[in-house]
Amino acid sequence: MFNYNKRLQYPVNIKKKDLRMAKYLVTQYGGSNGELAAALRYLNQRYTMPDSKGKALLTDIGTEELAHVEMISTMIYQLMKDATMDELREAGLDTHYAEHSKALYPTDANGVPFTVAYFATTGDPLADISENMAAEQKARAVYENLIDLTTDPDVIGPLLWLRQREIVHFTRFKELFEHYEKMIKNGQMKKVNMMDQINQNTNTNNIIFNNMNEFMRD
Repeated sequence: MFNYNKRLQYPVNIKKKDLRMAKYLVTQYGGSNGELAAALRYLNQRYTMPDSKGKALLTDIGTEELAHVEMISTMIYQLMKDATMDELREAGLDTHYAEHSKALYPTDANGVPFTVAYFATTGDPLADISENMAAEQKARAVYENLIDLTTDPDVIGPLLWLRQREIVHFTRFKELFEHYEKMIKNGQMKKVNMMDQINQNTNTNNIIFNNMNEFMRD
């Protein structure tokens, strides 16, 4: 399912310490519009998509969001590297240090911890995909706000790239929404669900049959 390459999707090489920017940027790690919420939302929703097209897209984008978590985490680490206690206090990160030292911890920019309430699943494909389109647009807006808060090109570069990926994801979700909307209009959605169930039952029967053959051979 996953093909992990030991490199970031976009190179991160931040040379200047900036603890305030790290405090802002953590919202895209553990905030309501952040990458962790997106990854879990999509990988959770994939199971109730009505066809393989939806399952594949949710799996692909959810997996990419995990790569974005990796990028954001790397950026925060580099922005905080070698910070002194005085610098942590000045940036308002002394309370974070008290609980977590310099470890990463998923919160928003105000220090509110991550919660599963950030990702929604209704089981209705149009409702869930609508939620995802909104999430991608909100993430795009947050990246634009973060870009406004820095002048460091080493920070702006990855943020611009991440912003662009939110636009691409929105477009893919919009295409999937229109695909399901058309299926419902043509009365095909129920048929697809039925065929998925038939395929699942067939796969289950095949597994049972193969296991029985193995048992008989033993």
